[in-house]
Amino acid sequence: MIRKGQCNLITDVPGLRVGNAENWDIRTGVTVLIADEPAAAVVDVRGGAPGTRDTEALDPVSLVEGVDALVLSGGSAFGLDAPSGVQAYLKSLGRGFEIAPGLPRVPIVSGAILFDLASGGNKGWGEEPPYRLLGRRAAEEAGLAFALGNAGAGLGAVAGAYKGGLGSASALMEGFTVGALVAVNAVGSPVMPGSEAFWSWPFELDGEFGGRRPNGAARADSVLPSDMKRLVQPSASTTIAIVATDAALTRIELKRLAIMAADGFARALRPVHTPFDGDLVYALSTARRPLTGSRPHAVMALGALAADTLSRAIARGVYEASSLGAFQSYRDMFSV
Repeated sequence: MIRKGQCNLITDVPGLRVGNAENWDIRTGVTVLIADEPAAAVVDVRGGAPGTRDTEALDPVSLVEGVDALVLSGGSAFGLDAPSGVQAYLKSLGRGFEIAPGLPRVPIVSGAILFDLASGGNKGWGEEPPYRLLGRRAAEEAGLAFALGNAGAGLGAVAGAYKGGLGSASALMEGFTVGALVAVNAVGSPVMPGSEAFWSWPFELDGEFGGRRPNGAARADSVLPSDMKRLVQPSASTTIAIVATDAALTRIELKRLAIMAADGFARALRPVHTPFDGDLVYALSTARRPLTGSRPHAVMALGALAADTLSRAIARGVYEASSLGAFQSYRDMFSV
């Protein structure tokens, strides 16, 4: 039987902490996931307009065995400064890869960005973008509990016709924990046409995003739904996510987990992986629990669970968001 973790957050995976930082004047923010110890990580990119830092180092054939942190940031390409702030903070704690005695340790921090430059707010920040500082602040705030919706990288996010946001969810299966963390800023819609139900409704646990179900008016009579994002421009969207588990997976096995987890996008958003989205999924293992029995079968089950959990996290990110400026929330639209 599948059930939620204690907090229904990615931090239900032992060994992980998450922090958020926002600039409400600019309407943007950063979310940081920090592993207590270097953790194996990979990335799978599905969208047509990604923006990333140090993702090639996560290829399973690379030398990098573990990361110290992963960063989700607003700000489009400006947000790629955020991992630098996280890296500086971790270095101050003595974290990082030891190259040689006497040389500085190098924290391994990868990051991905979404486009929120059209979210309103004052984008005239001058010569110095705010993202390095926001990255450090988010790292300093990292803990087991953190806010969803208009928080961190989800502050300036928009999902189709709805205010987007930061979402998270967790699931327990046969002693293993899987968690997901996502900033939802998709071109596609999270809601079934003609209804108040999320596309993710079949995977919902305990009414975590309102419990609405499709009705007789629900329909999928158009390839592109009417409540998807309008005036779509290249590089102007993106849903970025992290899935994590305490199962001790190799980086090759983690790559398969990330590939399978990406199906959670398709279960929660329509359309998905468009030319305008930079959709990607990081997969990370804290390796606290060894696998037993058939490893391929275990990876298959964990990958399927990761996809369902990511789908739930996407719906939670939209459900927990509040209206902001011109962007109306799901709960305000449907008086939830």
